[in-house]
This record gives sequence, C-alpha cells and structure tokens, in this order.
Amino acid sequence: MADQCDRVIRSLEDHSSRINKEAIVLVQAQEGNTEFFDGCKLALDSMITFGVKKIPKHCGIDGPGLSWLKFCKLADNLATRNLTGHAASNAILDALHSSTKNQWNDWYSRILAKDLRAGFSESTINKVVEKKFPQFAIQVFACQLAFDSANHEGKVSGKKIIEEKLDGVRVLAIVHPNGTVNLHSRNGKALVNFPIIEDQLRNVAHNLTEPAVFDGEVMSGTFQDLMKQIHRKGDEKAVDAVLHLFDMIPLTDFQKGKWDCKQTERSAKLKAWKELWEKETPNIEVVGQEIVDLDSVAGQKRYTELNKKAIAAGREGIMMKELGAGYVCKRSTAWMKLKPFIEVTLEVQDVEEGTGKNLGRMGALVCSGQDDGKVIAVNVGGGFSDKLRDDIWGDRNNVRGQFVEVRADAITQNQDGTYSLRFPRFKTFRGFAVGEKL
Repeated sequence: MADQCDRVIRSLEDHSSRINKEAIVLVQAQEGNTEFFDGCKLALDSMITFGVKKIPKHCGIDGPGLSWLKFCKLADNLATRNLTGHAASNAILDALHSSTKNQWNDWYSRILAKDLRAGFSESTINKVVEKKFPQFAIQVFACQLAFDSANHEGKVSGKKIIEEKLDGVRVLAIVHPNGTVNLHSRNGKALVNFPIIEDQLRNVAHNLTEPAVFDGEVMSGTFQDLMKQIHRKGDEKAVDAVLHLFDMIPLTDFQKGKWDCKQTERSAKLKAWKELWEKETPNIEVVGQEIVDLDSVAGQKRYTELNKKAIAAGREGIMMKELGAGYVCKRSTAWMKLKPFIEVTLEVQDVEEGTGKNLGRMGALVCSGQDDGKVIAVNVGGGFSDKLRDDIWGDRNNVRGQFVEVRADAITQNQDGTYSLRFPRFKTFRGFAVGEKL
C-alpha cells in the first residue's frame, strides 16, 4: 500500500487546484486507504515529532521495499525518543536502503521530515472527511487566545487577574517526564532555535508526574530580531532568549481542548513550579500577576497605573483574565487584551507601486482577512523603511500570500458592510513563507 501512497502524494503534488486535491483525498477515504491517512497524521499532526533535522534522499539502487508496518515501528521509536542520535541516523539509513526510491523519496522521507510537499494541510483532509469519514480526521493544534477588550467592554468589570502583555512570539513547550521537550508556535509549527530553553526544561522534566504544556512567550531582542532567530537555518542559536510563562496544562487535557482547573489554581501551580526550579531555569520566567477589582475606584486607578506601566516598559499593553475560568483551546473572553492600539493579522493580496518618492518601489500592501468575525480590507502604506519598500517591491511575487501584522487606531466600517482600519501601520511579517503565520 506504501507504493500506492507515494503515487497519491505525487498526484496531490501535481494538481495545484484545491478542488482537485480534495477530490483525490475523497477517493482515498472512499477506498479506505488507512495507510495514507495514518501517514498524513504522522506528517501533519504538530504534536508528533521525530527529533531528526535532516532526512537523507534515496539516490541508490531500489531496495526490496519497506512495509508500512516496519516504517511505523521506526516512526514510533523516533517519536518516543527510543531512538536518538547515531542510533536514529543508522535506523533511518537502514530503512532507506530497504525502501524503493519512490517509496522513500515521495512518502516515507516526507513523513519523517514533517513536510509532505504536496500543497495541502490537515485542514484540507478534515474538510473532506469530517462528516462521512471522521476516523480519518487529524487533530488541529490550538491553544487559548484572547479577545480584544474594546469589543467586549461589558466584560471589563469585577475582579480580574492583570498581567503585562508581552511583545514576543507565543511558544507552547510540551514537556514529558522522560525529558522529551518540543517547542511549538501557537499554530503548531516546531521551533528548534531555542535549545537553551529546551535544555532547562529537559533538566527539570523528571519532576513531572505526567506530560505537560507550558504556555508563554519567548522574548529575545526586538520582535523583528526574534522572527529572524526563529527562521535561522544555521547552527547559531539564541542564547539570550527567555521564555515568559503565563499558564500550564496537562498534555492530555490540552489534546482534549480544555481543562476545567481555575485560572487562579493554574497560576499558583505555575508559580510553585518555578520556585522549585528557580536556579535550574534562569531563562524561564513566570509573568507577574495582580488581582484588581475593576468595580472599585481603587481598582480602576490601579488598572490604569498597570496599563501605563506596561506601555512605559515597552510592552504591548495588559491582559485581563477571569479568576475562575478554565483553559480552552480557542479564542475566549476569559482572556482579554487591552492595548493603546489594535493589531490584526491580514493576508497580502497584492503589492501596489508607490508614487512620488516611492515611484519604482512598493507604495502599499493590499491586505484582507478576518478579525473577530469582521471582514477587513485595507491598503497598508505606513510603517515601512525605504529599504523595506525596495525589498518588498523586488520580491513582490513571493510577498503575495504572506501574512502581516498591522497596527491601527481602530476598526472602521465601510458603506458596503466590510471593515477597514484607521491609520494602519505595518508592524511585521508573521512568517517568511507564503501561508505561514506564527
């Protein structure tokens, strides 16, 4: 069946149309090709990692063929870290030599590389199978996200936990008692350039009674410097990176999508964990929190003081959290953000040439997307250096389809029912590849 799967992958790779890809996936579901969907799960489920960075290509003579059962045993040993280092490399080479070229290059190696290179994702599969073939669905990586308090003013009341909102990159560290540590972005992308954080979590992992997810943000230099660090492909790693934690949740509950443990209890558990391992985790901090009663005059005063203090310290603003709320892997009003401006992530649809001094280089990015259920369409022409305008214009074909984070004073409504932004300013790219959003 693995020979069939490599043909399926090549077919998906050859068809650029989304409709055609969905049709190919549907046929595999109708035929009950469990090996195809199991392989896709291994490749596309962000919670599964193999701990290998480079997968060799099969350039020699075809082997006799490697059965799916034997490949799955290899994948399981890599995922559970029963095989690491030279032992893992040797086992992968043995599997390569046993495989045919097509088997290895178009199927097995792509699974181990966590990149099927066929232009589809778990959402494509889930869209096709969710109703008639739910057994083939792939878990989508998700974490708790906050709403903008400006859109939920009625909930800015009562007792709230107040903490600084950091201007970093969201990181979810999955830590197992056996010392296995994997860092992910909020969309599940593996983050491998912060070994100092991984090492410190690994050194104290034995204290855990079950696998856990530590939720926070990594800070290291400016936001743009941090984004470059995330995408760096060389051996240079960030040694000044600090993981600022604000929550923790058992992995089993994270996979279920929620944990009913109260926010105050989770915060207390996280604080106690850090105090226990203070000396062993110098690059891991816990975000400070304070309970404020927003219904009192004193609470309102303190709330304003904390917000001003956060902005003065270079933070994005503050977070407000419900004391008794559980953790849910979706956007929730249990967490709300308050900023002196708003930020939305939009997709670049086109790049417009400028006029006047910007003639011959980028003038504005034509962007669109959704935020809190509002369809936003806006041209973003501010916030760029002259060099960045030149760079974007020279690479405009690759810029289309990328995601950018845009700051603005407010969301405004157009006459046609769509929304725009007041005084939009470019902040940063949310990824360096088309369709990537960290």
